Amino acid sequence: MPSDTLTLPADLETKSRDAPPPQQQRAPAPPRTATPRRYRPRRTTADRVREALLTLAQGHASLLTHEEKAWASITFSGTRHEVMLDFDGPEAVAAGEEFIDELPEHEFRIPGQLVADATVREIDHRFGADERLVVTAVLLLLEEG
Repeated sequence: MPSDTLTLPADLETKSRDAPPPQQQRAPAPPRTATPRRYRPRRTTADRVREALLTLAQGHASLLTHEEKAWASITFSGTRHEVMLDFDGPEAVAAGEEFIDELPEHEFRIPGQLVADATVREIDHRFGADERLVVTAVLLLLEEG
């Protein structure tokens, strides 16, 4: 009668053992009930230009318009930004005049971009009881790298 068990000769020795049973795995963590991660959109170059100009305006300006246009030459590529800012009231107009003076020489820090030119293209200054200054600034940005 054949046997289902394997019999080894007495002179044969087994050097390996059976693999130990697997360690008990940790139970999966319960699902988080905390608030889900909020989507945070990436800040674009245009967002950074607006932020830099409004910071230079010392918080006294309101953004009226912002136009961005891509451009490229044989050696460079970048964007041209035309931004119209409104300085409303005597204190804001004084800040606007400082903005006009400082803009051409200001050192902008925009990651991945070099501000090649920053100029004031147009100024609309209204005097009187409702003093107002509207400044149109043009920035030419080059992509670094």
